Amino acid sequence: MPVQRADARRNHARLLAVAEEEIAAHGADASLEQIARVAGVGSATVRRHFPTRRALLEAVFRERVETLCAHARDLTTRADTRAALLEWLSAVTADAATIRGLAIALTRDPAAGPGAQDNCCSAQLTEAGRPLARRAADDGALAPGVTIDDLLALITGIALATEHHPDPAAEADRLFGLAVAGVSPHRP
Repeated sequence: MPVQRADARRNHARLLAVAEEEIAAHGADASLEQIARVAGVGSATVRRHFPTRRALLEAVFRERVETLCAHARDLTTRADTRAALLEWLSAVTADAATIRGLAIALTRDPAAGPGAQDNCCSAQLTEAGRPLARRAADDGALAPGVTIDDLLALITGIALATEHHPDPAAEADRLFGLAVAGVSPHRP
């Protein structure tokens, strides 16, 4: 990757800071033109740094997703595999439900095609959560056939469904509890 000029690095950092504020205020559909205006650059500069809205969202949420991935890695040695998986999924649910725009960043882009998801938020979380789901499944703490992709799709759906709820965190937690009951193995 070529080294960016100092002004390009400053523009990139300023765009990210402004985008984070605008997305927090207006959600994933925040105006790219407004982001450019507040950052003091032209809309072409925004598009040069972030060719798609998804690229912008992923850049804005990169640090948060990396924190969630690190949390998953920290939990992989926990003896209670079900508790470890549920703790991590609960953290992902809470963030996706309360950080405006994150749920959209977690949705997969079917138009991107295979291989285009390598660096996206959902792919990172899938990779981080896979060992937790595998360990829980191996211990019989997850219903047969349930995958990490299934679990993250449920979380994303919950977050999208609760985004405009008066208390999105509480509603997302309630729905997450219902989903957990549904994906848990049935015990006689």
